[in-house]
Amino acid sequence: MDNLLSTKVVVITGASSGFGRGAALRFARMGARLVLAARREHALAELERECTAIGAQVISVPTDVSDEAAVRNLGDQAVQRFNAIDIWVNNAGAAAVGFFTDVPLEEHVQVLNTDLMGTVYGSYLAMKQFLLQNSGTLINVASMIGKIPAPYYASYAAAKHGIVGLSAALRQELSVQKISDIHVCTVMPMAMDTPFFEHAANYTGRETVPIPPLDDAQKVVEVIVNLALNPQDEVAVGTGGGTNLLLHNTSPAMSEAVMAQLTHQVQMVDAPIAAQTVGSLRQPDHSSQGTGVKDPKLSRKK
Repeated sequence: MDNLLSTKVVVITGASSGFGRGAALRFARMGARLVLAARREHALAELERECTAIGAQVISVPTDVSDEAAVRNLGDQAVQRFNAIDIWVNNAGAAAVGFFTDVPLEEHVQVLNTDLMGTVYGSYLAMKQFLLQNSGTLINVASMIGKIPAPYYASYAAAKHGIVGLSAALRQELSVQKISDIHVCTVMPMAMDTPFFEHAANYTGRETVPIPPLDDAQKVVEVIVNLALNPQDEVAVGTGGGTNLLLHNTSPAMSEAVMAQLTHQVQMVDAPIAAQTVGSLRQPDHSSQGTGVKDPKLSRKK
């Protein structure tokens, strides 16, 4: 371990796969004390074993972030075990892909409850603890779709726009209150190589595919870890992220038209025919598949 975050307490939601799993392994190598949360108990237990083997102090707390009481329990468990929370990463996410009215309404609601309300619950509890301590860093994982919407991702876009707005509003509150030792960071990834598309509910009639270009998820892991050390307001991650934001800021109509056409082409025209599936939106996938990003010092999904 390099001990750059020695003694720091890090809470990570959505820790069983993708960015959350990768970040947990990196934080473990940096000496952090970890509180890992996700719905899949077996995947959490395996990750806990891996982080413990690295030398980290770890607890895992099975948590459905769409349940406010479960997120409150997560915060309580962290404070009871480690007496503080220094960094809270809201990373859990879900999506339902398809023409808006083809996706059952209750599944849109579930996406909003997981992605947006889960982030609201986590942010609220983290900020309360940070104010007690007079310090802390909140890292909210949004998406480039939180800036530039994409068709067939309506509820996901709504949730991610909400996360971007929530984070900005919290930063404004801290600024006008002249609170300088609490930070709120927003991460906005492009499409990354994680199990996200395997887990999404899909009502397109075609395989769920990423909006190109697909990038290395380890880039997002590194950004999350860097924000814990050097907080920034908003960070776009992935090939073309900065260019896309610049285009959207200067010519939003053109930016959204390009995104609409690209998403329609790759998802509704080019993607292979496939059956509809609810994915893991309603219930977690209890198989051993779809854990995604591995420790880069061992192996990782390419």
